[in-house]
Amino acid sequence: MIEEPTIWSKLHGASTHFPIALMLVSALCDCLSLALESEEQQRTLRSTATITITLGALGSYAAVATGLIVARGHLWGHGTLLRHHQFVWPAFVLMTGLATWRVFRRSVGARPTAVYLVLMLITAVLIAGAGYWGGEMLERG
Repeated sequence: MIEEPTIWSKLHGASTHFPIALMLVSALCDCLSLALESEEQQRTLRSTATITITLGALGSYAAVATGLIVARGHLWGHGTLLRHHQFVWPAFVLMTGLATWRVFRRSVGARPTAVYLVLMLITAVLIAGAGYWGGEMLERG
């Protein structure tokens, strides 16, 4: 018999998708800005990248808070929950750090550095892994 999800697990599921999507949109905007010749279009995409990574990082706090409630405060757990958390925690830290980096940088529309882009790529992979293992937890019940 499948157990009915709690309000917290529903809120966790709902709160995880926006940070993931916003972080991936931010990475896409930064990468596209590198391919364009128009400085105005580059600045627009980089500004969009800053806004989306910042909103995604802020939204990730709701996902983490509801996730901790669902996991009953277990920061690591075991099995599938452990795998999920091994991706979640570094992704959360990196996403928050990347957003902070963008916000406190002198120019919001400035070209992202190579280090920033590498960290963004790592964060995207970690977010994807967290999503995969989160889905596995739902499937395995």
